Amino acid sequence: FDAETLPFLNVAALLERMDVRVPAILGSEPDLGILVIEDLGDMTIQDYLKDASADDKTRRYAEAVALIGRMQEGGRRFASSRYQPFGLAFDVEKLSWELDFFLEHFVVQHRSTALTADRRSALRDEFELLASELAAEPRVFCHRDYHSRNLMWHRRELCVIDFQDARLGPDSYDLVSLLRDSYIDHGQDFVDQMIDAFVSLIPDAGRDFARRFDVMSVQRHLKALGTFGYQASVAGTTRYEGDVPRTLGYLNDVFERRPRFDRLRALLAPSIPELG
Repeated sequence: FDAETLPFLNVAALLERMDVRVPAILGSEPDLGILVIEDLGDMTIQDYLKDASADDKTRRYAEAVALIGRMQEGGRRFASSRYQPFGLAFDVEKLSWELDFFLEHFVVQHRSTALTADRRSALRDEFELLASELAAEPRVFCHRDYHSRNLMWHRRELCVIDFQDARLGPDSYDLVSLLRDSYIDHGQDFVDQMIDAFVSLIPDAGRDFARRFDVMSVQRHLKALGTFGYQASVAGTTRYEGDVPRTLGYLNDVFERRPRFDRLRALLAPSIPELG
């Protein structure tokens, strides 16, 4: 690899400037394809929560929310073409690609659905509306996969991993990833508490934030289902099968609150009865 352009090294350097704890780079041999990084142990936040008290959970998640605020502020301070995330964005093309990925790998392959041309076209119309709305949001730095399996608890400190795909996107993106995590159930009261904490840190986010959070949730959950479908149908692993019902449950929650998604729900329900 080229040490100057490897996304992991580039984004790690940016996050370090933001004072976000990431694995230290201990050494590298680019010509041999070897990168030596710090071992942060085995304790993800998902694992940590198994034995954590309610107060501990609240403290850790408050720290995780504060880190989102720090990354967004750092993104404003350190924006530069030298850092790759500032040349990438959740634009209409990227968001639409993820929704098409869901359609092919979850609906068509995983749920064995033969889509008529009319239904496929109608779904893509809904996807275009969703992608266009999200792409029009003011853009901030996003980790892109900020959830309980990518946050480590190491030496009593919250550390961030799997950040190499960072890019610009809506201010709700990382918070949706954290609070509507496909791997952990959070009650609505807890989610609301953490949303309030986020908005208190970033007052500009308060603009119709609950609605924007839900809109972002729909895209993010469909994207996750596409990944789960791909892993099952193409990669041949069932490790994510247990996470599908939770993710569909999150979608149903939003669909119940937001009638604007009634047409999308009706188009998906024949292939995904859980959404009916």
